[in-house]
Amino acid sequence: MSSHGGIRPRLIVVWGLLALLVGAIVAVELHDRAAEPSAGSRPARDARLLLPVSIDEVGAIEIAYNGAVHRFERDSAGAWFYHSAHAQPQAGHVHQADPAMAERIAKALAGFDRARIERQFPPEKGLEAYGVAKPQMIVLVYRTNDPQPLAQYAVGDIAPDTLSRYVMIIGTPVISTIANYQIDNLTGLIQTVSGLPAQTQAPKKSP
Repeated sequence: MSSHGGIRPRLIVVWGLLALLVGAIVAVELHDRAAEPSAGSRPARDARLLLPVSIDEVGAIEIAYNGAVHRFERDSAGAWFYHSAHAQPQAGHVHQADPAMAERIAKALAGFDRARIERQFPPEKGLEAYGVAKPQMIVLVYRTNDPQPLAQYAVGDIAPDTLSRYVMIIGTPVISTIANYQIDNLTGLIQTVSGLPAQTQAPKKSP
């Protein structure tokens, strides 16, 4: 009886230690998993960048300029190609990216990906004063396989410093400025891919 009575407390102690050990292992495992970044996590996007997401997440960009819509889109392999808006739907219309043109488009859009917001302020003088009421250019950005625009921009006049351009992020109550060369890069891209003049007249400068 005494032997049996001595074993039982020892078993209780052993099982208790084992439970504590298992609990400690589980706690360490949970801590390590919490410390690891999830597979889908990405570094936070800089809030001062004009595009809300990386260009790698963009599937298409449409630019309304000089009375035409210019669409830059990725094919199934992720390469960029260009097409203007078709006058009528074309059955079986297939686009194939040209490697040299795809590289040219990718380079220009990678630059736009780095466009930074310089200043933001309320349009106290009215939208007309900044050229965004009747914008010279409208840019629509789409995620891959999403027909709804992720972001829309009305591009207005050149600022008095001649280095910046007024832009309104549609849906926000403020005017932003970005470096004017970012817009020059887009008009230059349009000129390259479409063969049309990049601009018919010198862009207006706001007073």
